[in-house]
Amino acid sequence: MHPASVVGSPPLTRRVRLQRSELAVPATRPHFFEKAAASAADAVFLDLEDAVAPAHKAQARAQAIQALNGVDWGARTVAVRVNGLDTPWALEDIVEVARRAPRLDLILLPKAGSAFDVQFVDQLLTLVERENPALRGARGPIGLEVLIESARGVANAEAIAAASPRLEAMIFGVGDYTVDMRTRDAVFGRPSARYAVLTDPQPDGSRQAHWNDQWHFALARIANACRAHGLRPVDGPYTDFRDEAGYRACAQRAAALGFEGKWAIHPSQIAAANEVYSPSPQELQWAQRVRELLARTTAEGQGAVADAGTLVDMAHLKLVEQIEQRQALIRARGGELGAP
Repeated sequence: MHPASVVGSPPLTRRVRLQRSELAVPATRPHFFEKAAASAADAVFLDLEDAVAPAHKAQARAQAIQALNGVDWGARTVAVRVNGLDTPWALEDIVEVARRAPRLDLILLPKAGSAFDVQFVDQLLTLVERENPALRGARGPIGLEVLIESARGVANAEAIAAASPRLEAMIFGVGDYTVDMRTRDAVFGRPSARYAVLTDPQPDGSRQAHWNDQWHFALARIANACRAHGLRPVDGPYTDFRDEAGYRACAQRAAALGFEGKWAIHPSQIAAANEVYSPSPQELQWAQRVRELLARTTAEGQGAVADAGTLVDMAHLKLVEQIEQRQALIRARGGELGAP
């Protein structure tokens, strides 16, 4: 039984949010809060975990709560990454932030390894919300997003995705996953030259190396688990923030697998994430053309038509609708920011 199904718990409806870019902000850096709130990031998370030394955990928690209550975050999604359930800070992080920060949208749970991890946090949040039903106001129940960043988490991806109606998104935490898999890659998120195959020798004896994607299995499994259970798959960090081309390539790779957003560990990465995870002008033109073609074709009693030598049918209409819905979310986001 999910915690949300307990008698007396508020009904949970999974929120649809735009999460093309999620900016990481250490909770110990208050001078970054206003800048993050003014950025173009769709989502921001205040970090109590990896970016905070053990001696400063309590201070970081207090500063995150103060920022949630005191900064004008507008309509963007705001999350707090709490410490893992295997730490002495997790319980107070979850309960205190949920109790004292009505503006909170999401709890970001790191190192989710099983369905129970999600259900435990769900139950904590349910109990906090039950204490004071009016606390959340129009924002509704607090959502959850989880980091899949261990071999165990990837192995249990489907069970985790199905664990709770409060869960909204799963993020591939490539940093800790790299450590757990013992690959010895010092730059997290970047492909490895070691994961390559060689062609057969040419007549002159030369051979070419073809790089592969060592993270494909984990990414594909997370994306499939998310889509099977109505969650948002989000790609994690690319720590070489000076390498814009590398970041963009990784974002495009994840988008091709079905991901709909990526972390930005530096503000310079926000624009690329927003661009990659938005429909391109060419896609929008294609969607409009195909909708018009299929409207004429179905009116004539047919379900398929040729578009520039390519067959399009009613399955493509579903793709058109997805593109249009995505663009509508982006337009709404622009309106919330006062964009034309």
